[in-house]
Amino acid sequence: MVSSLPYGSWPTPITSELVVRAAARLGEVAVDGDDVWWSESRPTEGGRSVIVRRSADGTLTDVLPPPWNARTRVHEYGGGAWTVSGGTLWFTEFSDQRVYRVDPGGSPVAVTPEPEVAAGVRYADLQATAEGLLAVRETHPEGGSPADVVNELVRLGPDGSAETLVSGPDFVSDPRLAPDGETLAWLQWNHPDMPWDAAQLVVRAPTAPST
Repeated sequence: MVSSLPYGSWPTPITSELVVRAAARLGEVAVDGDDVWWSESRPTEGGRSVIVRRSADGTLTDVLPPPWNARTRVHEYGGGAWTVSGGTLWFTEFSDQRVYRVDPGGSPVAVTPEPEVAAGVRYADLQATAEGLLAVRETHPEGGSPADVVNELVRLGPDGSAETLVSGPDFVSDPRLAPDGETLAWLQWNHPDMPWDAAQLVVRAPTAPST
């Protein structure tokens, strides 16, 4: 039986919920042993960034249950909010910007201390090393202006201790260690440039002092 309906009132199987579910966005990908890890931004969960692990047998596991959200606010646009090594996940939690560790089968445990200013100390570009983590640390002082924000490269120990490796440039990013475990490379740039305008690639030998 054919029925006539007014323009714009035709039924459709495509719902707003279906559209949103299909809009899940995949992010960074990492290979750890036989497992593949990635981040997944889910609109159906308020845009929460979930870390997903695909085991060698094809099993998919959400490593971060709600409400954990692996997302960093460093440089405002974020990046490098998590890293994995030997089955252990480190990530920056969006709500407080602290670094947390998740051991295999475990729950998130805070690594960095709670800052004096809520979400005032932020971490990004996390890179697992034999001695802990390399990270960009961005500090927002209480009552400070954007010009007072400090960007540094630090090494985080398992106990949350932080050793400053590079300080001085307005912005730093992408720290990487050479295979010798000591030679350090990173990107840096200064106001008013954007990174694609005037970023410098700096390599520091083991004997060189901090910038």
